[in-house]
Amino acid sequence: MPAARKKNLPPVSEEALVLIASWFRTLAEPSRLKILRALEEGEKNITELVEATGLTQANVSRHVQSLVEAGMVGRRREGLTAICFIADPSITELCDNVCTNLLKRLSQQMKKLGGA
Repeated sequence: MPAARKKNLPPVSEEALVLIASWFRTLAEPSRLKILRALEEGEKNITELVEATGLTQANVSRHVQSLVEAGMVGRRREGLTAICFIADPSITELCDNVCTNLLKRLSQQMKKLGGA
């Protein structure tokens, strides 16, 4: 059964669609998803994100910058240390919704294949 569609949605301009697609492209990188998952546990500095994700310091810094530019992650300075945090709580809800949906779909596929 298809999901119910919200009524009276405002039109979306081509420019807005480009921005939305860019925002979703930010999430299309698995390393960025690892960083977001790590930050769901609470604020972390770059070193803690390196430890939590297994990525290099250079990769974590680069991906954090992309997440900051997209408005998903915030960063503040404490002395020489950059503290990162989830700036947009809706990103966590979005990721939870996607994971829940994927689990349901995989479960349905397993049932069709005769699995548990």
